[in-house]
Amino acid sequence: MMPIPTESINTHQTDRTVIKCVVWDLDNTLWHGVLLEDEQVRLRPQVADIIRTLDSRGILQSLASRNESTVALAKLREWGLAEYFLYPQINWNSKVASIQTIAQSLNIGFDTIAFIDDQPFELAEVRFSLSDVLCINAAELNHLLDLPVMQPRFITSDSRQRRLMYLSDIQRKQAETEFVGPQTEFLATLNMTFTIAIAQEEDLQRAEELTIRTNQLNTTGDTYSYDQLNQLRQSKQHKLLIASLEDKFGGYGKIGLALVNCRSERWLIKLLLMSCRVMARGVGTILLNYIMQLARENQVRLMSEFVVNDRNRMMYITYKFAGFREVETHNGRSILAADLSQIQPFPDYVKVKITA
Repeated sequence: MMPIPTESINTHQTDRTVIKCVVWDLDNTLWHGVLLEDEQVRLRPQVADIIRTLDSRGILQSLASRNESTVALAKLREWGLAEYFLYPQINWNSKVASIQTIAQSLNIGFDTIAFIDDQPFELAEVRFSLSDVLCINAAELNHLLDLPVMQPRFITSDSRQRRLMYLSDIQRKQAETEFVGPQTEFLATLNMTFTIAIAQEEDLQRAEELTIRTNQLNTTGDTYSYDQLNQLRQSKQHKLLIASLEDKFGGYGKIGLALVNCRSERWLIKLLLMSCRVMARGVGTILLNYIMQLARENQVRLMSEFVVNDRNRMMYITYKFAGFREVETHNGRSILAADLSQIQPFPDYVKVKITA
């Protein structure tokens, strides 16, 4: 198989982590022809298989196309493909604006997006304005699935359900838009259950995926392999906790992970992360507060490592509100110390289930 020509993609980004969302153009990209000139456009060979394969790998998909939305979506429904595209941007805006809207709607970074188009001008404009987006010429579609960034190391039950989880979240957002009253009252209507458990071997593929994919609500940005997590899971000096969330609309899957080094007099949180998908659900502090409660019960000091970057400011604020303060720096890492005298209770709009 011939490799993809280097001019077809942003070659300086081929070492990135797995793509989270592929954004497709339509005319002469997803199908042959221009829809507004000929409604009998033909689906490109293998495109349907590519779309379904990406979906099965947990890679989300959307659209950025200058077209008439009603006509384009009708054509996609005709082929049974419309359901695969989240927040499709079919309008007369620039591709840059459309990709920005998609990234904001999905709450993902530009460096996790790939954009496919047949027009060199469109690709160049996106590459210039959104340099972190991976740009791929539609002429290279046959090689798309072979790109390393399109091949997650593991395909977990969560990744296979990822698009359906996002569709459920669209329902939640719609319900929130229609709700009249304080946000806490809306959250109470969701009937959320937040579960904290000791990570089991069957959780480790998803745990590794979380360390790779989660950037915003992440204390250190450290990644851990399946084998490393399995060793830590079995270590008597460590606690590896995994959290999941569900509500009346469905499950969010495994959305939180914590690794705690437990010594006789001091516990150190080596990693704490929460999926950005639950950022607006008011559950971001539950796992941290649980660890604080455990530390107090075991009469130990609780510390946490923290590596500041341009994305995880929200997690730093979470620590500050929880009473942590910086006490030292070591090898470029801040060490935060917890005040265990005042631990915030779990929010009353969510049921917390502990199986750890």
